[in-house]
Amino acid sequence: MARLLIGILIGLIVGGVLTFYFFVGVPKAGLAPGTPIQPPSAEGPPAGGAQIVLRQDFFNEVLGTIFRDMSPPSFPLGSDPGQVPAPDTCGMITILPEGSGVRTGLKFENNRIAAPLAFTGSYASPFGCYQFTGWAQANLDLRYDQAQQMVFGQVNVETVNLDGLNPVVSVLVTPIVQSTLNTRVNPIQILDGKQIAVNMPIAATNGNLQANVSDVRAEVKDNALHLYVIYGFQGAPLQQPQAVPAP
Repeated sequence: MARLLIGILIGLIVGGVLTFYFFVGVPKAGLAPGTPIQPPSAEGPPAGGAQIVLRQDFFNEVLGTIFRDMSPPSFPLGSDPGQVPAPDTCGMITILPEGSGVRTGLKFENNRIAAPLAFTGSYASPFGCYQFTGWAQANLDLRYDQAQQMVFGQVNVETVNLDGLNPVVSVLVTPIVQSTLNTRVNPIQILDGKQIAVNMPIAATNGNLQANVSDVRAEVKDNALHLYVIYGFQGAPLQQPQAVPAP
């Protein structure tokens, strides 16, 4: 009787997960701030802009430094942003530099940015703590937030592949891993437009030349991300420093 009840319970859980998975859909990444960045027009980059080229090796060198000199990124398994990571407890996922035959990094190909992610983790179930490893296939979309003048990357996990996990447990863990990665990793700050704004005093005119980022376009080619930063230029009177009263 006990085995029968456990079997019915497992069947109900798996059935519910499968129903959600096939009829509601896989968990999607929450939208990062801003709007999707568009490619440059057919006429080419607009006037009044600058081009920033970030090569694939640059991003992967940054990731390599994080894995080498810092703690690997770890998150509680679940999409609740209020959860606080608690290492050495069951119910965590950690991004690895390499695992399951996959190296974590970015690949620029076919005008898109692929982002394979290797990971290890644990799942706290009513029947114990299950350890797992695997990898996820994701892509990186770019968005620009005009209010913050910030370029963000948004990781969208397409598939999750778990190694050697019981199929009953795997069907439960897969959507949770996907939801966790989509929620916890995003958004990724790539470029702060305020850092490349222009505020240049021109003494001969008694004024300041100012330029803020008004838009950003992007394309992936030649193993590099090409960002076209579009400026809005304006002049402003030169502000004179206030005199300090004598003591």
